[in-house]
Amino acid sequence: MIITRSPLRISLGGGGTDLPSYYKDHGGYLIAASIDKYVYVTVMKPFSPGIYLKYSEIEHVNQVSEVKHPIIREALAEFLDSNPQIEITSLADIPAGTGLGSSGSFTTALLKALSAHFRGNLHPHELAELACRIEIEKLGEPIGKQDQFIAAYGGITEFTFQQNGDVRGEQLILQPETVHDLEDNLLLFYTGKSRSAGNILSDQNTKSINKDAEMIENLHFTKDIGIRSGNALRSGDTRLFGNLLNEHWLHKRRRSAGISSTYIDEVYEIAMNSGAVGGKLVGAGGGGFLMFYAEDTDTLRRSMTNEDLQEIRFQFDFEGTKVILS
Repeated sequence: MIITRSPLRISLGGGGTDLPSYYKDHGGYLIAASIDKYVYVTVMKPFSPGIYLKYSEIEHVNQVSEVKHPIIREALAEFLDSNPQIEITSLADIPAGTGLGSSGSFTTALLKALSAHFRGNLHPHELAELACRIEIEKLGEPIGKQDQFIAAYGGITEFTFQQNGDVRGEQLILQPETVHDLEDNLLLFYTGKSRSAGNILSDQNTKSINKDAEMIENLHFTKDIGIRSGNALRSGDTRLFGNLLNEHWLHKRRRSAGISSTYIDEVYEIAMNSGAVGGKLVGAGGGGFLMFYAEDTDTLRRSMTNEDLQEIRFQFDFEGTKVILS
């Protein structure tokens, strides 16, 4: 039996510039951090031939082509030729569709488990590239590369997306006090609303492909905020980082009508009047988790509790996708 785990993530600046429709013309940059909330995948050989799958649904088929789950089907096609005899089970700490990159985490965990099951090994960069190839190229999802790469790498990492498609990832070098400050003062609250990242991002993707001037300028600005956020964190200026989160959100919500809502705007305003320095919806938008950097965390927690938002406490994960049992 092989068990792998892959961390979920929060984006800290520059999100959205990792889509091919943008970075192939302009290059992209963002900062992301993996957190200690995980997707788990178990792979084993069952007693009977066939493919046995247990996720939110249960499947039992005889051939890879018959698998309904698109990511599992394409991942299995990378490793299996014929006469399959495999069982795959997946679990997650946080539901899908909440903005924490669960699809990318699932894909990297699955590929890591399959590789280990078949006596192979994938370097984090290879793992992320294969996951991107499956989700973006084979399945045609209008998403970026952030989720797969931060899940594979782990840590607090800055990524540069080259126009030729190459991705460079480097750990952001921070003082221990800065890391502790972020873990203490970055708060995540679940809005109770899930959404499809692909649906939200398709509008951005289409506008970028069509060279929409307003969208391109918005993403230029977002990339610059990502760079400034990295510099703020390197210097230990977490309040400036919080201010940049707010600036990021004000620009991000202009990209598409589906990114925010009246409810989210109202909750955001309450948070900003209750100790938050800045914040944003994590991920594509539309729902999921609101993340705030706060200097008065007690007041912010009380206010969000009054709005019936559930807090998820976390620490950073510095291991990335890994085998935890073999």
